[in-house]
Amino acid sequence: MQPVITVQGDGPGPPPEPDPPQRRWTTPGPAVRRKLLVGALAVWAVVITGLVVFRGSGDDPAPTAAQPKASPSASDGPLTVAETYQTVLPSVVRITSTGKTGTAAGAKSMAESSTGTGVIANADGTILTAAHVIDGAVAIKITYADGTTSAAQVASADDAQDIATLTPAKLPETLVPATLGGGLQVGDDVVAIGNPLGLTASTTSGVVSGLDRTMTREKGADIAGLIQFDAAVNPGSSGGPLINDRGQVAGIVVALANPTDAGTFIGIGFAVPIGAALGAGQGDGQTPPL
Repeated sequence: MQPVITVQGDGPGPPPEPDPPQRRWTTPGPAVRRKLLVGALAVWAVVITGLVVFRGSGDDPAPTAAQPKASPSASDGPLTVAETYQTVLPSVVRITSTGKTGTAAGAKSMAESSTGTGVIANADGTILTAAHVIDGAVAIKITYADGTTSAAQVASADDAQDIATLTPAKLPETLVPATLGGGLQVGDDVVAIGNPLGLTASTTSGVVSGLDRTMTREKGADIAGLIQFDAAVNPGSSGGPLINDRGQVAGIVVALANPTDAGTFIGIGFAVPIGAALGAGQGDGQTPPL
């Protein structure tokens, strides 16, 4: 390896290279900062718009806002027993009829009172009931659901159907006629409201057990075309409404079947269809004039 020999010249060397100039940073003024901020916001808006367009370009349709819908009322579907009771109770009345017994010469006549049920069937206050409830009565008193009372007169009576209508002398402050309807089928739910054994405004429920039944009576001809049901009824229930699950009066209770002399319920009750009670078919869910 050969040694390296450095020879120094006599003259001065080349001048040293100057240092590179240093960069100077300046703070932008308010106007520049505003422009930068506006530009950044514009870029961000473009990016967001692009994302929305990209996500919305698929095959699935964009969801639409749900439109508000009216809440269904209770009458839109079958009513419970409690709802049926509350709906029809203001239309149900208690009927107390008083007759005379004891016709022997010199004997003092005795007042005999009986209790039944009726239903307000028209806006004029006309009441539907069973004819045997007011048979032989010399005085009839109506007690409305609000407790007010009124005398009443028999407007019509059809012994063949065991149906009568009453005209009260006075109406309650708030008159609520029942809605009448028909079309019952075997197995349909029904509710009865009445005053059995004097127990005011009692309700029971059951089903339609049969249609087009015929009932034999001790007095008078048989009654045909009856609704058979198993909602409990007892003396005092006669004349009360048999109600379908839409709160419509579908029949008028007229009797119960009991092979003994007890006269109490054993699971078979009978009602005259509302159309037959009105003398006009099966009823149409309205409140027709009587």
